[in-house]
Amino acid sequence: MLCGGATAVGPCLESPGPPAFDGFWGMRVYLAEWRGQKVALSRLSSLNYLEDFLHGLSMLQALQSPQVVQLVGFCLEEHIILTEHHPFGSLLNLDDVLEKEHYQQHNNWEMRLRLAIDYVTILHYLHNSPVGRRVMCDSNSLEKTLSQFLLTNDFHLVVNDLDALPEVDMSRNLSVKCGHREVTGDFVAPEQLWPFRNNGKPFSDNLMPEYDEKTDIWKIPDVTWFLMGKVPGGDLVHFHLFQIHEKCKKKDPTDRPSAFDVLKVYKSVYSSMVRDSAGFRDML
Repeated sequence: MLCGGATAVGPCLESPGPPAFDGFWGMRVYLAEWRGQKVALSRLSSLNYLEDFLHGLSMLQALQSPQVVQLVGFCLEEHIILTEHHPFGSLLNLDDVLEKEHYQQHNNWEMRLRLAIDYVTILHYLHNSPVGRRVMCDSNSLEKTLSQFLLTNDFHLVVNDLDALPEVDMSRNLSVKCGHREVTGDFVAPEQLWPFRNNGKPFSDNLMPEYDEKTDIWKIPDVTWFLMGKVPGGDLVHFHLFQIHEKCKKKDPTDRPSAFDVLKVYKSVYSSMVRDSAGFRDML
């Protein structure tokens, strides 16, 4: 069945099979096929999430790039989005994938650091996107953050969940709050925590201060720690990244580096370690 109407692009597929998993935006995600190509078919499961669905679709359209999952098509009438299928799934599956015998040769510091570079590259792109400075608001825990990214067949990352990307623009006094409920824990940035909790004052969304994209910077060290895993050479990577990660964890967000600053350090560490390892091999 083809989508009708001027607003539709691509097919609406009937009977795509059982849902593969619960997705984002209140979506159910199916593995489907279109023109011989396997695709991920995401269907809205509740109209309560319609606003998130429409925002996520608009972001997918506006941000198409090597850093973002490929949009294949959509059907507004049926609340369906088709995107490129990545069999490895989300970044949460990284260790499980690398444990398989066929992929164990990729389980090294070089590949894992490249994934970290991809992750920071995506943040840099979102913070300097064609549609303004965007903040990854669906990232209140490590697991939730990892679920936003897909692992490609050639072991790179693309961002997949774009339904919570509010814009920051200080020239227009435009800052953000990621949701309307209190968030807790060490993973989120200090400015995302209710500032009056120690005073016993109950949380109030109206009184909660807003913040900017530097919340994403705070979370970089934790994500990279996961990405590096426990491979030979990983400790040396952490040693070289210690100083920039210390800056990422500054309590004052204005003291944190930009994603671009972090990216420069990551690429420099990768290049120097590759050169050093090549020189060491030459001496053997």
